[in-house]
Amino acid sequence: MNDASALYLGLISGTSADGIDAALVRFEHDRPQLVDALTHPWPDALRARILAVAQDEERLDLDAYGRLDVAIGQCFADAAQALLTRNEGRRASVRAIGSHGQTLRHRPTGEQPFTLQVGDPSVIAERCGIDVVADFRRADVAAGGQGAPLLPAVHAMLLGRPGHTRVVLNLGGIANITVLGADGRVFGFDTGPANGLMDAWHLRHRGSAFDADGAFAASGQVDPALLEAMLADPYFALPPPKSTGREHFHLAWLESHLRIASLAPSDVQATLLELSARSVAEAIVRHAADTVDVLACGGGVHNGLLMRRLGELLAPRAVISTASQGVDPDYLEASAFAWLARQRLLGLPGNLPAVTGARGPRVLGAVYPAPYR
Repeated sequence: MNDASALYLGLISGTSADGIDAALVRFEHDRPQLVDALTHPWPDALRARILAVAQDEERLDLDAYGRLDVAIGQCFADAAQALLTRNEGRRASVRAIGSHGQTLRHRPTGEQPFTLQVGDPSVIAERCGIDVVADFRRADVAAGGQGAPLLPAVHAMLLGRPGHTRVVLNLGGIANITVLGADGRVFGFDTGPANGLMDAWHLRHRGSAFDADGAFAASGQVDPALLEAMLADPYFALPPPKSTGREHFHLAWLESHLRIASLAPSDVQATLLELSARSVAEAIVRHAADTVDVLACGGGVHNGLLMRRLGELLAPRAVISTASQGVDPDYLEASAFAWLARQRLLGLPGNLPAVTGARGPRVLGAVYPAPYR
């Protein structure tokens, strides 16, 4: 297949596990352009299992791990098939699927650093009849990097503005920033929680997966003592490169701080939103004080209260959606994994060592061929 006419399909479920994003992407001058996209829901029981394992609330034996790996792979295949069915006339042009998988653990430091994403790529290749590229993060970790974030190269291509410093803010379960320097320098890191803690607390106390528009948080009051206790976590003071996940910022971590306070659930939610906003804003002010604007993407862009609070903390800088730049905020991550799949097949690096701290550029991902027809 001529790569100039090829399409790629990207798949990702983030740390919030709020759905599998699927993006069909074409390339113009090596820049990803979104063709179509959708979000495929998780079955409720499987999502609950993913969150329990990711937060270390449930331990898996090897048999249970194997079954979970396949079940997640089947759901990723369902998401890809749903998008391919909607674009049946384009199916033959899809060169490969880039599957991030579902992160269960991310521990890129220590004597044996590792990162673990599951969702059997062979199941996806078998079901879809298309080559799959997966396991994108481990090569960077093996090279001494954090394995994250992996999106800054795409952010730079799509959202860079020569002569101006900009920040791209991804508000997923975890927040991460990409600093696009006026001089062309690119770096970034995970700042800490975005939606993950708020989603988990809202699910526990309101029974639904997320706090729509921040309504639950808006009904409470920020507790200064709880906020300062959480902001004292050593992660926030670490210099980049750094990355984190739900295995650190989870409900047990929150509850360890709640022992010092007896608060209404709505007050905790308000404080969690302030934690996300403050930790993001402080990271931007510390590392990109000259930024002109902050371009937000990810699920948190739909939380009006969070976006307004970020705007207040970062004023006079504008905090706006990437949609203002013609980039869909909901599918930028999935599009990036389509780009990473293409990079792998072209034999080109996918990481930025200045972001992850790896010893050098690395070709990321492993190829799982489609069955021979």
